[in-house]
Amino acid sequence: MYEIWLALNILWEIALDVWPLIAAGALLWAVLMATAARRSGRGWGRGLPLALGVGLLVAVAAFALLPGLTRSSLGELRYWVDWANLLMMAAGFGAIAAAFAWPLASMRGKPA
Repeated sequence: MYEIWLALNILWEIALDVWPLIAAGALLWAVLMATAARRSGRGWGRGLPLALGVGLLVAVAAFALLPGLTRSSLGELRYWVDWANLLMMAAGFGAIAAAFAWPLASMRGKPA
């Protein structure tokens, strides 16, 4: 349990350091969602399958690449908390990619 609490505290401290970037990303996402809602009308869910595919692709890539980016390897992951952290980080990257791809995919091919 201590390791999970430690990981959450580290995540919080990192978020405190980059909160302007997080806020700018959230604002960009909100603008994209509002634009997509206005442009796509009832076809809002049309872009969801593509967005989920993009999110899954990004999550798989992040799972494979994150250990190398941190100067580690999959062989170094010996404890279940390490695997859980890697899975959650990859899922987070995938969720963010899907969240940004959804409004873009729903606006695809629609006139302004």
